[in-house]
Amino acid sequence: MLITTLVTVFCAVRAAHALGQESTVTFNGGKGSIKLGGRGYHGAILLDNDDWPGVIRAAGDLAADFGRVTGTNLTRHLLKGTVAEGTNSKKVIIAGTIGQSRLISTLAEDGKIDLNSTEGKWEAFQSDVVKNPIEGVSEALVISGSDKRGTIYGLYDISEQIGVSPWHWFADVPAAQHKEVFALNKQKIQDSPSIKYRGIFLNDEQPGLTNWIDANYPKAKYGPGYNADFYSHVFELLLRLRANYLWPAEWNNAFHLDDPRNSPTADEYGIVMGTSHTEPMMRWTKEQSLFLEGAWNWDTNRENITQFFKEGAERSKQYDSLYTLGMRGLGDTASPSITPQSLGEIVAAQQQILSDVFNVTDVSSIPQMWCLYKEVGGYFHDGLRVPDDVTLLWADDNWGNVQRLPLGNETDREAGAGVYYHFDYVGDPRDYKWINTISLQKTWEQMHLTYERGAKQIWIVNMGDLKGLELPLNHYFDLAYDFPRMSSPDSTLDWLKLWAAREFGVSANAVADIMNRYGMYAARRKYELLSPQTFSLINYNEADKVLKEWEQLVKDAQKVYNSLSPAARPAFFELVLHPCTAGYIVTNIHITAGKNNLYAAQRRTSANTLANKALELFKEDHQLTQRYHQLLDGKWKYIMDQTHLGYSYWQQPMRNTLPPLAYTQLLEDSLAGSMGVSVEGSNASVPGDDQWHSLSSNTLTLPPLDPYGPSSRWIEVYSRGTEDIQFTVKPHDPWVKASPSSGRISASGKNTDIRVQLSIDWNNAPVGSSISSIDVSVVSGDYGNFGMPTIQLPVNKTSAPGSFHGFVESDATVSIEAEHTSRNTSDGNVSYEVIPGYGRTLSGVTLLPSLADTQQPPSSPRLEYDMYIFSNTSVVDATVYLGPSLNTDPSRPLKYAIAFNDAEPEIVQFVPSTPLGTLPTTWGATVSNAVWTNTTSHEIVGGGNKNTLKLWAVEPGVVFQKVVVDLGGVRDSYLGPPESKIV
Repeated sequence: MLITTLVTVFCAVRAAHALGQESTVTFNGGKGSIKLGGRGYHGAILLDNDDWPGVIRAAGDLAADFGRVTGTNLTRHLLKGTVAEGTNSKKVIIAGTIGQSRLISTLAEDGKIDLNSTEGKWEAFQSDVVKNPIEGVSEALVISGSDKRGTIYGLYDISEQIGVSPWHWFADVPAAQHKEVFALNKQKIQDSPSIKYRGIFLNDEQPGLTNWIDANYPKAKYGPGYNADFYSHVFELLLRLRANYLWPAEWNNAFHLDDPRNSPTADEYGIVMGTSHTEPMMRWTKEQSLFLEGAWNWDTNRENITQFFKEGAERSKQYDSLYTLGMRGLGDTASPSITPQSLGEIVAAQQQILSDVFNVTDVSSIPQMWCLYKEVGGYFHDGLRVPDDVTLLWADDNWGNVQRLPLGNETDREAGAGVYYHFDYVGDPRDYKWINTISLQKTWEQMHLTYERGAKQIWIVNMGDLKGLELPLNHYFDLAYDFPRMSSPDSTLDWLKLWAAREFGVSANAVADIMNRYGMYAARRKYELLSPQTFSLINYNEADKVLKEWEQLVKDAQKVYNSLSPAARPAFFELVLHPCTAGYIVTNIHITAGKNNLYAAQRRTSANTLANKALELFKEDHQLTQRYHQLLDGKWKYIMDQTHLGYSYWQQPMRNTLPPLAYTQLLEDSLAGSMGVSVEGSNASVPGDDQWHSLSSNTLTLPPLDPYGPSSRWIEVYSRGTEDIQFTVKPHDPWVKASPSSGRISASGKNTDIRVQLSIDWNNAPVGSSISSIDVSVVSGDYGNFGMPTIQLPVNKTSAPGSFHGFVESDATVSIEAEHTSRNTSDGNVSYEVIPGYGRTLSGVTLLPSLADTQQPPSSPRLEYDMYIFSNTSVVDATVYLGPSLNTDPSRPLKYAIAFNDAEPEIVQFVPSTPLGTLPTTWGATVSNAVWTNTTSHEIVGGGNKNTLKLWAVEPGVVFQKVVVDLGGVRDSYLGPPESKIV
């Protein structure tokens, strides 16, 4: 009883709302509303018996969804005429497809509904409240679809509004609970989707998805059990997400042959089937080796390959298919023999096959596409063109950066263009196919560019195992379905709030914030690319800050999890808590291993503690996987089998392994005494035994302190021996404060290391630059053959004028987040807009509209940043951090311009131009780091003066993240120096 009550409380707050779509349902009744269902209320759905099977099936889902929400299913009635038979309900749902349903046709002919806004369109629908629609019914919510998927979307639109998530099966989201459901007295017109074909590619499906399939479905004829029982769940999910297109699992499977039910089931549901970029003419990769007579070589085996293609067209003719044209090498490789000329011949032959099989002279009505993936893009670059009735499917770089988009009259092509995108990939520089590492903001930015540039025919995304990528997929499909509703650069967080409200009801803002932060943290660097050296252990407290962010994220997610009912927790674990916790553990493993290696090199006793901690985290990583696999009595056992630790090159490791760990000999004393000292900004340790500075030196120097930077610097005092020690930290100057100034270091246990913070009493510190010395000593004073350590702390007491507003130099650095402008000179035609949450640290700033002309600095709109410079220098380096985009228009490569003060702007092309089908030599580092960086040198006025940095985006598609001005103080780090103080 308690669980039921908790579920009710949890779900009741979820409003009627299809994600981002117009509401037509309420749970409170109201003037003119129609009661559709409720507890003990036997509502009904009426359909024409001759409507599409997929429509009738989806209506059955809606009937069951009412039961999930209210406890009482609707009844589904298939009518042979226009009289309500078999139901006592006077208020019903009527659903049907225009031109296929006598019910809808009669209502239109009688003037009870007006179909002019919907009829003849692609996948559109409308809903109307109609009085006395047919004999035996007093009122009805009438759903009219322009075609079968339009009607299906209309039915699932109601399901989602009443509280059934599209992820009810694939992510175990429980239905909302409501006593009654009413239709609002209003009309809804849902126009055609923004993108015509919206789909997924189930790819690189081993080990996780295939192992799960093997455990849950009988083995198929040619491979694992990817049969109709499994695919029916995928088809339903796609339709509930308002998608329509699928490239099925590829590598050890043959969709059409593995299960005779697969193709007809897809067609019944209403899914358009296709094949990947390397599987032409509806023949799967496995078939190339199983059934083709002779070699996969057009030059030497043309006759057999033509027959092979023809058989694919013939067996798929009766189904809704989108044909992949062209040809690559055997099994997703480049062909050594295909040339632009031969590929042109292949496409012509394939179109002739379609003409013959479909018995038409004009094949333009048959959906076809040519995917310009990898080397195939090179054929296009070399001049190969295909007929206008073939969609050009441009590809990203496998890392979410679109390589090319339509130019000029390419937007006028009859079959248009689309994009093949990736949320999962196997290949250089590393595989990434474990869990979600996708920035939704980056997806928005790239898809916004894609939409505005006219690639609207096909959007298909490589999804890997599907599980683990639920959130970015939902976002991607919502963009594809109704892009204008999400066209604002700040739409992502709003979308996340709607998503969280739909899935969990309570704490929607908190959950949205959690997943917004998760997206940034996870996308900074793919988990498979993390290493102990990624985040700096000594500079800017970077590693500690990153780990603290992850730790807080997990705490916030756990807090929400604890507040949920038992019924809601599995979904929250799958969608939120697991990725947050998994990301935290893996990041912690690498940072802990990094510290272990550093501490071992410094001969710290605590190196062993960190090694043991890494081993414990390694165990926690496994336990988290097991927790996922044990969820819901093992429903998802094996789905998280993907390895994610121990990569050494692009391919996945066959077993998770830890980064190398080091152990210190704790049974012996250090030759340099029992105490060691290290400081922020340096790997070195004193006294003695050091590889980073002179063995005879006992002095370490800290980064400087000033009023505009960090409030303190740290030194660490630690054990390197077998005896406990007492230490003191004594600054020479009274205005330098040490906390703690003394302590006891244990040779074992928890107190082997103590961090001491050094701060400045600025009221009493001398004006200008000085160096303060700090002595660190042990009470016994015994250092063996080494002297007492001394720490040097540079101190700069500086002051910007009270009239100055802007960034202030600190630590010989000015670090700027791009959105924090002193002035944004956007005009009415072209403007700089912030994409909140984009990038690695805060946000991105981009030039809109995406179709703007090339800008002309210095007169074009710009971003300005005032800064006050103390350093007595005349030249600085400025490093600009930019989004990792590519040159989608080769005639207009991505460029920015930069200048200080009144200098002539320097135009920088930061993305090198390369032929389509190739990538810049620096591409691997760029996608690994998730950022382009470029450094230029500039003259400034130093020595206590204001300077203004000016930035221009020369082309749309440039996204500024951050700028770092180096006056000689910038130190190595992954994310760059934290933002400077703004006064």
